[in-house]
Amino acid sequence: MTVVHFDQSREPEENHEEDATAPGIRVILADSQAIYRVGMRKVFALEDDIRVVAQVETLGNLQAALQRYPTDVVVLEGALVAGTIDAIPELVRIAPDAKLIVQVTEADESNTVELYRRGVRGVVPRSISPDLLVKCVRKIAEGETWIDNQSISWVIEAYRAQATTLTNPKVQPKLSKKELAIISCITRGMRNKEIAYQIGTTEQVIKNYLRKVYDKLGVSDRLELALYCLHHELLKKYTTDAESALLQQTEPTQPLRAKM
Repeated sequence: MTVVHFDQSREPEENHEEDATAPGIRVILADSQAIYRVGMRKVFALEDDIRVVAQVETLGNLQAALQRYPTDVVVLEGALVAGTIDAIPELVRIAPDAKLIVQVTEADESNTVELYRRGVRGVVPRSISPDLLVKCVRKIAEGETWIDNQSISWVIEAYRAQATTLTNPKVQPKLSKKELAIISCITRGMRNKEIAYQIGTTEQVIKNYLRKVYDKLGVSDRLELALYCLHHELLKKYTTDAESALLQQTEPTQPLRAKM
């Protein structure tokens, strides 16, 4: 059984491992059905800025490929992770910079919410058009979340249901001033690099703080963090503390900039 298939649609000299360092969006196709892998590979072969660095047919092979090939985006068949609770978090742990797109045969509320909650950046139907799939890959590679209106409604409703258990002030999580400052920056659209520069630390430190914030608030990513802040009016309550923390850390050499 073949574990990893190199992209044969390119010239032979582009099939070496060092190709993973070449410019462009590096994609791994993870699908149990060869017809889907071949179809997607041909779609991406027409795009100058997208390169398929590997193809895999099982979840185990995907984990191995992520450890071997630098990857920007994974297009993943939903059936490969169905019924495996820790599959998505494990993929995120192995390759934290790789962004996951899950293709599903039929979208349903509980599965969609759980996928986004566990770190998936996009959930798309298996029947998605080639043009829309290419657009999805590009948007997610840029750091955006791909989510349709129906999925937004599902995520918000699921979050509201979860948030009802946190309405009592006595059980509200305690956040430090620095954590509030970072949250404030996140809601302004700032990237980790910009936040690190603003506060005077490193990107890794910001990532560590965000993990702690996610754990405290019971959220899994920036999308849920933003929804939490909106639902609880978190920054409205703590704006003064957050801004004070920023001023105490460092005098910025330039004003805060929102992501455009």
